[in-house]
Amino acid sequence: MLVAVVSDTHGLLRPELLRELKTHAPFDHILHAGDVGNPEILDALRALAPVTAIRGNVDKYGDCAELPATARRRDVSESWQCRPA
Repeated sequence: MLVAVVSDTHGLLRPELLRELKTHAPFDHILHAGDVGNPEILDALRALAPVTAIRGNVDKYGDCAELPATARRRDVSESWQCRPA
């Protein structure tokens, strides 16, 4: 299972991040570890792979405030594959 982990987008999906994600795709899943800032970020990431996201301290208002504080993925198991960006 190949998982991408991103965080601290603060409402901006930087072209550099998107380029890196597309370069290393396909991913089985993307984890956004908080500070999303804009739900459109998650929509853009979902175009690449299923997404699990948690809220961070900037996610106080709007749809991002509804994100859970923590998340657990049972299907992310011992079969991790690490590949540097």
